[in-house]
Amino acid sequence: MGARTDECIRQLNRFLRGEISAAETYRMAIDKVADSDKASQSANLNILREIQEEHGRAAQALRDRIRELGGEPSDSSGAWGAWAKTVQGTANLFGDSSSLKALKEGEEHGLKDYRDGLEDIDTASADLVQNQLIPAQQRHINLLDQLINTVGKA
Repeated sequence: MGARTDECIRQLNRFLRGEISAAETYRMAIDKVADSDKASQSANLNILREIQEEHGRAAQALRDRIRELGGEPSDSSGAWGAWAKTVQGTANLFGDSSSLKALKEGEEHGLKDYRDGLEDIDTASADLVQNQLIPAQQRHINLLDQLINTVGKA
């Protein structure tokens, strides 16, 4: 494994920690909404679950790619996970839109990370990021915008 491959694996592991963190954060958000027992939240809950599942699939795709390159995938979200838990823990989900805005900020941060890290990865990994992961982040941001607008009008 060359230095280039090592750098690629390091960057892919950064992406992976972000995806693990996102999935954990959505799980906490989903638990809070589910605990609130508001029937009106079921559509929102489904959207959050869909986004959480997509982050889980993205994490798995990154794990697979890291292994293909001969690397060892991260198994935790690291510092990002701790930060995400703090942010999500302080946001009162669906009481207002602050929690949704926190989730959106996380998605925007992930999108920026993907764009900034593209030059540090190999072509096949860049294809995965550009064709699957970046479009997913953009879709999540749009879905959260819709939820924020809906909650704002409620």
